Amino acid sequence: MQTQPVSSPRKNITIPDADAYIFDIDGTLLVTKDLVHWNALHQAMIEAYGVDTTIEGIPYHGKTDLSILRAALARAGVSDEEFEAKLPAALDAVCREVEANHRQLEPKVCPGIVQLLQSLRQREKLLGVASGNLESVGWRKIEAAGLRRFFTFGFFSDHHESRAEIFRNALQHARAQLGSETRCCFIGDTPSDVEAARDVGAQILAVASGTFTLDELSACSPDLCVSHCGEFFPD
Repeated sequence: MQTQPVSSPRKNITIPDADAYIFDIDGTLLVTKDLVHWNALHQAMIEAYGVDTTIEGIPYHGKTDLSILRAALARAGVSDEEFEAKLPAALDAVCREVEANHRQLEPKVCPGIVQLLQSLRQREKLLGVASGNLESVGWRKIEAAGLRRFFTFGFFSDHHESRAEIFRNALQHARAQLGSETRCCFIGDTPSDVEAARDVGAQILAVASGTFTLDELSACSPDLCVSHCGEFFPD
């Protein structure tokens, strides 16, 4: 198996050069068809707020778990004050439900991800995660996909509703590890990832392996946009 990044057969391009690479999870590293996370959010809203609603119809791609819960509960009539007061109990319920049902997680690793991670690790790049998932949920998905061994750190939405804040913390961690001039490249599959990377002054590789198309992501002007990471590893 070839493990060094090579030119993309589509555009004759290579992955942006950086010292640290920080990946989103859903739609970037992996995709899931199971309902473990979905059901956990549903149960949390019932337990913490007494509201039997779901995230159906909420535009959740690229959003954090906190913002998804806020949007679903606001639609159901929950005030911001009540949302904030009961949020810790809701987050505990989400994590508990995913932990109880993690063996039902069935993630599919996105094309080219294993090869890319192997290549970056061989080149001694710092690898991390920056995700809108809650921490225990995100790591469970990564573990179920067999990718945990590649990552040395992760930042999640437990304490930050803004994706930009999650990215900023990840960037600061990388620079604390490698120095203030560390070049970081985020990898994500949504316009929100592109916007967050721009907000923190980092490079962004957009991959259309999630819900958004190549054209939709290209319109956001990332540093590089590919259909999926398999483009770096032609047969």
